[in-house]
Amino acid sequence: MKYGHFDDVHQEYVITTPKTPLPWINYLGCNEFFSLISNTCGGYTFYKDAKLLRLTRYRYNNVPADINGKYLYIKDGDTVWNPGWQPTKTELDSYECRHGIGYSRFTSSKNGVKASVLSFVPLNDNCEISQLTLTNGSSEDKKLSVFSYVEWCLWNADDDMKNFQRNLSTGEVEVQDSTIYHKTEYRERRNHYAIYSVNTKIDGFDTSRDAFLGAYRGADSPEAVENGKCTNSMASGWSPIASHQINVDLAAGETKTFIFVLGYIENPEDEKWESYGVINKTRAKEMLAKYQTDAQVDEAFAALQAYWKQLLARYTVDSADEKVNRMVNTWNQYQCMVTFNMSRSASYYESGIGRGMGFRDSCQDLLGFVHLIPDRARERIIDIASTQFQDGSAYHQYQPLTKKGNSDIGSGFNDDPLWLIAGTSAYVRETGDTSILTQMVPFDNDMSVAAPLMDHLKRSLDYIINHKGPHNLPLIGRADWNDCLNLNCFSAHPGESFQTFGPSEGPVAESVFIAGMFVKYGEEYAQLCELMGDDTEAARARKEVQAMYDAILKDGWDGDWFVRAYDAYSHKVGSRECREGQIYIEPQGFCVLAGVGVKEGLAEKALNSVKERLDTKYGVMILQPAYTEYHLELGEVSSYPPGYKENAGIFCHNNPWVSIAETVLGRGDRAFEIYRKTCPAYIEDISEIHRTEPYVYSQMVAGKDAKFYGEAKNSWLTGTAAWTFVNISQYILGVYPTHQGLSVDPCIPKGFGDFSITRKFREGIYHIQVKNPQNVEKGVVSMTVDGKAVDGHIIPYEKGKEEYNIVITMG
Repeated sequence: MKYGHFDDVHQEYVITTPKTPLPWINYLGCNEFFSLISNTCGGYTFYKDAKLLRLTRYRYNNVPADINGKYLYIKDGDTVWNPGWQPTKTELDSYECRHGIGYSRFTSSKNGVKASVLSFVPLNDNCEISQLTLTNGSSEDKKLSVFSYVEWCLWNADDDMKNFQRNLSTGEVEVQDSTIYHKTEYRERRNHYAIYSVNTKIDGFDTSRDAFLGAYRGADSPEAVENGKCTNSMASGWSPIASHQINVDLAAGETKTFIFVLGYIENPEDEKWESYGVINKTRAKEMLAKYQTDAQVDEAFAALQAYWKQLLARYTVDSADEKVNRMVNTWNQYQCMVTFNMSRSASYYESGIGRGMGFRDSCQDLLGFVHLIPDRARERIIDIASTQFQDGSAYHQYQPLTKKGNSDIGSGFNDDPLWLIAGTSAYVRETGDTSILTQMVPFDNDMSVAAPLMDHLKRSLDYIINHKGPHNLPLIGRADWNDCLNLNCFSAHPGESFQTFGPSEGPVAESVFIAGMFVKYGEEYAQLCELMGDDTEAARARKEVQAMYDAILKDGWDGDWFVRAYDAYSHKVGSRECREGQIYIEPQGFCVLAGVGVKEGLAEKALNSVKERLDTKYGVMILQPAYTEYHLELGEVSSYPPGYKENAGIFCHNNPWVSIAETVLGRGDRAFEIYRKTCPAYIEDISEIHRTEPYVYSQMVAGKDAKFYGEAKNSWLTGTAAWTFVNISQYILGVYPTHQGLSVDPCIPKGFGDFSITRKFREGIYHIQVKNPQNVEKGVVSMTVDGKAVDGHIIPYEKGKEEYNIVITMG
C-alpha cells in the first residue's frame, strides 16, 4: 500500500498520513549546517559534525518512535495539536507532509485552523528556518496560543547521553527579547553557542525542560501547554530547552505568519563576551536580521530552490519510463548529495553518534556526486588521502570536524586503499584536472611527510601487491567491503568487536573481491600514469593487473562462479565445498564488471549462477545458503539470523555491481530487471512491506530466509545511492566519462524506446538523443556530433566548447 505519492512537477514526495511504517525523513542543509526532519517533525540539528557539534537532542530507539524534534504546539481552547501530528498525536482533520529538495513543508488543520510549516536551511547561514503560517478558516474569531519546543543537546551527542554526573550540572542559557541562547560550556572551552528565536514579541518562554513538561510528563503532554502559560524558567544545569509562547488572535479568514530561526553562532576567542558573563550576541543578531520578514524568507527559499535546480540539471533524462526519469533527475542524485555531505556520520533513528566519514564510504560516494560539484569532490579526495598511512593502508574512518583518522576502529580493511584510486580516477575523468595528481598531500595528516597525490595512489596499489597470500590473491586484513567477513577475528565471546578483535593481518586469509577490484582500479591507475607521462609505471601496473587476473582464474574460480575468499586455514569461502555460504554476490559482480572471465566465458556462467541461486523478487541476496550456525573462522557474517544483513540479506549496495556486470555482457533486460527490484520508485506500492522511504535507497532488504522478507533497513546514508546512480547513468543509459571525452554506449531493456539525455561535462552541455529502431539491448551503429558522423561511441572532448548535439543510433 501507499502512504503518499510523488509530485514530479515540484520534485516532492507527498506523505498523506503521519502513520508511516517508520519515520520518513528528509535532510536539510547544503554546506555546514544540517537538520534531519521526519514526516512528524522529529529529528535533530548539528553544525559540521553530528556527534561533536549537535544542537538538539534526539532519542534513539525510543518508544514511541521518533522523539525528539522541533515541535510547534497549537492550543485552541482545550484542544492541543501539532502540525506534524507528533508528539501529541491529536487526530487531525487534514495532514500533508511534502519532502522536497532541501526543504520540508507540513500542512495540517484542526477545528477550522490551518497550519503550514516550511522548514529549510538557507544556503549561506548556519541556521534552520521554520516559517509557520496560521489561517483561521472558520467563521468565528480564534484565540490561539503557539508554543515552540526544542531540547538542547550539550554539544557532544555521545557524551550527552552518558555523562550525567557532569552534564546534569552544566546547562546554561540567556534570554533576550524573543531569542533564547544556549551557552552551555561557552564560559570555558567553547567559543560557540546556539540560538532559537522568533520574529515577534513573545508572551512567555521556558528554558527548563522540567518546568515546561512538568513532573513525570513527556513531550506529548507538556504542563505549560496544558496550562496555556510558560513559566519563564531559566535553566541552570539539568536539561535546558527553548520554548516560546505566542498568543495569537485570528479573525475569521485571517492569516498570520511567524518565523522561527534555530542557529549556530561562533565568535573569535577575543570577542566572546559582551560584558562580564554575557555572551557577545552581535553575530547572532546580524544573522537573525536576515530572516525577520516573509519577503526575506521567500528570497532565501527561492535561492535554495535555484541552487538545487541548477545542480540537478547537470544530468537529466527524458524517457518513456517516468520512474527512471523521477529517480535519475531528482531523487537518486539528491540522495547522492546528502550522502556526500554526511557519509555515514548522521543517520536517523539507528545512530548518528558512533561513526565519522568512511574512507571507503566517502570514496564510493564520490562516484555519485563528482559530476554535480567537482570542486568539492576534489577537496574530499584530499581530505581522504590525508588520512592514509605511508605504507598505503588507511584509517577506516575519519571525523568530519577534525578530518583526522578515527583510531577507535583503526585500519586493516584491505580494500580501502583501492577505493582512493577509484575516487581519484572518477574525478580526473570527469574534470580533466590532472593538477590534483601533483598536489602535495600529507600522510596521517603530517605535512612533514607529504607527497604528491599520485604517490598516494601508487602506495595504494603497492599495498595490495605487497600483501598477498599463498594463492597470490590479496590478503583481506580485518575485512574487505563486507565488514562482516572477519576471517582473522576468531571472536568467541560477547564484547569482542568483530572489526577490531584479533590481528588486522592474518597469515593467509585472502579476498577474491579485492582481487577483482585490483583488476579494475589497477587499470584505471595505469591510465592516470599515462596521463602523467609515466609509461613505465603504467606498464608495471598492467603487468601486476594481469598477474592478478591470472590468479583469479587459477584459484578464484569454483566451476560455476567466483570464490569469495580463502579463510585463515586456506579453506575456500563461497564455494560448492562449503555447506553454507556457497556463493556470494560480491566477486560475481565486481570480477565481471572488471572484465574478469568475459573472454573465457566464465563471466556469463557466474552471472547465470547469481540469477539461479541468489535472485529474489526483492533483489539479489548477498549469499546462499544462509548461515544457520556461528562460524568462528568467518566472524560477524554468520552471527545474524538467516536473511538479515550480511547473512543472506539483500544488500542494495552491491546489486548495482551485478547490474553493471550484466551490461558488460550486453544483457540489458537482466541489468534493468536488477535495477528495478531495489529502485524505490518501483516498489512504492509495497511500502507496508518495505517500510523505509519510497523515495530513497536503503542499505539492506531482508532476504528470503528472513521472517520479515522484503523489509528494508538503514535508509539514506548508504553507498547504494552512488553505485545505483553510476549503474543507471553510466552503464544502463550508458553515458560514461572517459579521459578522451564522453562515451555513449547504452545497455537497455527491449522496449525501453528512444530517450534523450542532457549532461554537463567539463565546460560543455551535451544534448544526447538515443534512437533504437531495431529495439536492441546494446550496440551503437552510428553517432553524429553536431551533424557530423564520428566513428565509435566516444564524443571527442574539445577544450572550451560549450555545447554539443549528439545523435546515437543503436543497432
